[in-house]
Amino acid sequence: MVEIFPRLYVGNEADYESHVKFQADWWVVHACKEPYHRRLLGYKTRGAPLSHPEYLVAEREKRLFLNLVDADDPAYMPKPIFDAALAFIDRALKSDGRVLVHCNQGESRAPGIGLLYLAARTNTLPQVMAEAESAFRELYPNYMPKEGIRGFLRAHWPEYVSQGKGT
Repeated sequence: MVEIFPRLYVGNEADYESHVKFQADWWVVHACKEPYHRRLLGYKTRGAPLSHPEYLVAEREKRLFLNLVDADDPAYMPKPIFDAALAFIDRALKSDGRVLVHCNQGESRAPGIGLLYLAARTNTLPQVMAEAESAFRELYPNYMPKEGIRGFLRAHWPEYVSQGKGT
């Protein structure tokens, strides 16, 4: 678990289970379908029912559950998931909370969201994606995004970095 910005941490499932799970003062983004989104909604099929109102995102108190798989195709990276994650992190940091964004391995989805947050909401990274990724690797060396995450970031980077810096 690495602090990438004051009170904003990126890590893996073990970090959540070992260090954060039972601490009430943490806000958590579960950036992985398995096991958190599946367990919360209780679906037994391969995926959540498309008609479910929380198909992409579910929020319970200080926890955000994302139906996010680490696919190689950016088409499987729905933008509303990333928008919800950034908004959730904003709310948590504005309420002086500590936030952990985690996925299973802590290499692709969670650090991808962390990188996007820093680029879109803070002045801590360069605005050019390749330069931002290089700088982010200095903060979080385990960043190794799969092509789906990297493809999503490439496709939406200009839109996100042109947003106002709120934090």
